[in-house]
Amino acid sequence: MKKHNFSAGPSILSEYTIRNSADAVTDFSGTGLSILEISHRSKEFVAVCDEARAKVKALLDVPAGYEVVFLGGGASMQFCMAPFNLLNTKASYLDTGTWASNAIKEAKLFGTVEVVASSKEAGYTFIPKDYSVADDSDYFHFTSNNTIYGTEMRYDPDMKVRLVADMSSDIFSRPIDVSKYDLIYAGAQKNLAPAGVTLVIVREDALGHVGRSIPTMLDYRTHIKKESMFNTPPVFPIFAALQTLKWYETLGGVAAIEKMNIEKAAILYDEIDRNKLFRGTVATEDRSIMNVCFVMADEYKELEAGFGAFASAAGMVGIKGHRSVGGFRASLYNALPKNSVEALVAKMKEFEKQH
Repeated sequence: MKKHNFSAGPSILSEYTIRNSADAVTDFSGTGLSILEISHRSKEFVAVCDEARAKVKALLDVPAGYEVVFLGGGASMQFCMAPFNLLNTKASYLDTGTWASNAIKEAKLFGTVEVVASSKEAGYTFIPKDYSVADDSDYFHFTSNNTIYGTEMRYDPDMKVRLVADMSSDIFSRPIDVSKYDLIYAGAQKNLAPAGVTLVIVREDALGHVGRSIPTMLDYRTHIKKESMFNTPPVFPIFAALQTLKWYETLGGVAAIEKMNIEKAAILYDEIDRNKLFRGTVATEDRSIMNVCFVMADEYKELEAGFGAFASAAGMVGIKGHRSVGGFRASLYNALPKNSVEALVAKMKEFEKQH
């Protein structure tokens, strides 16, 4: 049976990425060695890392003055690294979900954190709009897509202060104006590669302005200077990331990918809005095109377990909502084909007819 992978992360990868990565496990670049055992300082892998960084810059139109590095530790490490490198006295944060809240908690270890707005009291069902950021903030931090709750900021805020974004779950899903940002970070396991590598795009002149000493491994300048090779990088995930970036080029780039994603999300949201058994969980204007969250309508709550089993039996993987919110979540990352969304919608319609 064909599986339709809606997992929130680690998540679906393109067949192109999986096939080429599998081939490299057997023989990497004609070396007679596996990518799993190759030296990260071999000329073959250095070429992979260089090409991957160049393709990130090309796909996202990264301007001069910015560097791309591949790091370990996931976005959770960036919750610490960002303030370590950028927070001198005060930073402003927008609280839109669990990961934003975790980032706030870490930043408080390094200075004053002003939470400019939060949707926590409403169950993180919307993105706050009416807030102001103090001009004396060292930076403003936001999480662009909230995987657990299904809200997304699909725009680049205009800020007078430095701008930092966690784009772990929607990087490469839409064009972004990198020039508005000083730091963008993204765990790879949604739209780029297997878990184990984190993409960081940083404006070089944003660094070196804090008064504290920064441990070598936590200083972005260390990794920029050594071109992601200060210590042994996550070799296999970087190789897989390069395959994904190549695949994105064949699709026509990020603008073309955005059109595909909008179409996929519309198919599912239209069915949620039409089908009497289901309802969406967040404000319509803030709906994520990456993570579609929904529940059974109040009068059909007793059918939730039944639909979960029904969808699972039909090959739907990973649609159970996060344990903290329940219901269902269909993650529509870049590699998920439209026919998987159509298959889920077909099952929702079939389940409706049965009840």
